[in-house]
Amino acid sequence: MTPAPGRSNEGSRFMHDMLVRLYDLPPLPDALAAAARHGVAIRRALAPEKDAVIAWVRTQFASSVAEVEAAYCRMPIACFVAVRDAHLVGFACYDATCPNFFGPEGVVEAERGRGVGRALLLSALHAQRAGQGQGVAGAAAIAVGRHDIDMGNLPDGFGENRE
Repeated sequence: MTPAPGRSNEGSRFMHDMLVRLYDLPPLPDALAAAARHGVAIRRALAPEKDAVIAWVRTQFASSVAEVEAAYCRMPIACFVAVRDAHLVGFACYDATCPNFFGPEGVVEAERGRGVGRALLLSALHAQRAGQGQGVAGAAAIAVGRHDIDMGNLPDGFGENRE
């Protein structure tokens, strides 16, 4: 697999996309409470803060800017943010790369290991579930702790051109 222009494969592990059964997700309130215990609130991004969110993503996770911009074009906005003391510490988008697709997601290094990424992931997947029964977690660098999300096998014909 060849990396996209400007990206490198060195020091990284490739992960394949995973099919996620959205109707069988772990409970969202538990994940939100775990992040809140560490002082981080997870919420849907707001339109008036678009410029600030895009600028922050550009400095922290530059390769995700285009997809975050696409997430802001959806209604409701298909992006969740993690906020500590009025400062962004993470984000997660869905249906931005393509329909039924989770990602990108990013959490600043200082907040990793505190359940922030898990809460963002589950917020996005629960929002995605509102319209679908399954979604794709792309290049899934997804850590969900000890709560495994059952990733089923791809169904026959998945990904075929149906036009």
